Amino acid sequence: MAATQPAATQPVATMASEADGAGTRLAFAGPLDAGATARLWPEAMRKAKGAQPLTLDLAGVTALDTAGAVLLLRLESLAGEAQFQGLAAGPLQAVLDRTRQALAAPQGAPPPAALPWLGWIGQITVRRGQDMLSQIAFLGEAAVAGLGTLRRPWRLRFAEVLRHLDEAGLRAFGLTVLLGFLIGVILAFQSSIPMRRFGAEIFIPNLVGISLLRELGPLMAAVILSGRTGSAYAAELGTMTVNEEVDALRIMGIDPIAWLVLPRLLAATLVMPILALLMDLAGLIGMGVVMGTLGYPPVGVIAQLQAAVGLNDLAGGLFKAAVFGLSIGLVGCRAGLGAGRGPRAVGDAATSAVVGGIVSIVLLDGVFSILFYRLGW
Repeated sequence: MAATQPAATQPVATMASEADGAGTRLAFAGPLDAGATARLWPEAMRKAKGAQPLTLDLAGVTALDTAGAVLLLRLESLAGEAQFQGLAAGPLQAVLDRTRQALAAPQGAPPPAALPWLGWIGQITVRRGQDMLSQIAFLGEAAVAGLGTLRRPWRLRFAEVLRHLDEAGLRAFGLTVLLGFLIGVILAFQSSIPMRRFGAEIFIPNLVGISLLRELGPLMAAVILSGRTGSAYAAELGTMTVNEEVDALRIMGIDPIAWLVLPRLLAATLVMPILALLMDLAGLIGMGVVMGTLGYPPVGVIAQLQAAVGLNDLAGGLFKAAVFGLSIGLVGCRAGLGAGRGPRAVGDAATSAVVGGIVSIVLLDGVFSILFYRLGW
């Protein structure tokens, strides 16, 4: 059986320390790479601490990388006074010089220290205040652009208004009718259970009619518009912002508010009363179907509706719907124009538009409820 040859051993870096008069001499030999540096670092630091003067003998060093150069420079700074010996001009000297320049270059700013809880609350408050001021500024810009369009109506892009009316209105009719019909059916069935105990099933049309015309019709139509159209506005304008198309419009002297925002606001405001009316009609039809299954004729259902609801209820609901549409358009356009520049900017803008739109219509609905109560409407 043939004997195997022993594997060639890799050279190992060493460090020898000896007294050199009043100072200390550290003699390095072998490749001073990252592994050798990690092994020799503690002992080298202990030997060099307080050595005056310190001599670094590099005559036996065969290779030097950045880690080894950092060790030598750290020893030099730790001793305060050091002298290099055996280091001729060549690759080793070049590595040492480049490392010295890199360490002497200006360093980046340290990470900010963690704020205390009071500073954290103040920072959040300032950010919220700045965001609110930005929203108020956007609302003012939209109002100014709208007044300017009233003075010069030919500047409004009516083709864009028609396109957005089609996307926000006609294409949402199917979903609105389906949701309205189901809401009417659900309300009628759910209200029939407690009313049956008192023999008051005939008043189901009164309950469903008032609920749909005054509250649920405009509110559910606004939720549909926020989910479909508000997110679409934010995605379109957010994509244009990320692609710097909005900045290009400003450079060309075109106001993005008048060019991009006003057609969308007008379309959302005009289409919302139609969607709310369609939601009301579909809900009443669904309620009528349930009343028919309970044995009530259509004539009796219509008579109850005429006695319970009036034109004021319908007009109030449609007015609320128009305001909801304007609010959803403002929130969606503001989220799109305020999108960031990263890969998640468009998605974040669409999410912000949907959430902000729903929150705004709920807040406005509460304001309208208090206002209508005070007015006795």
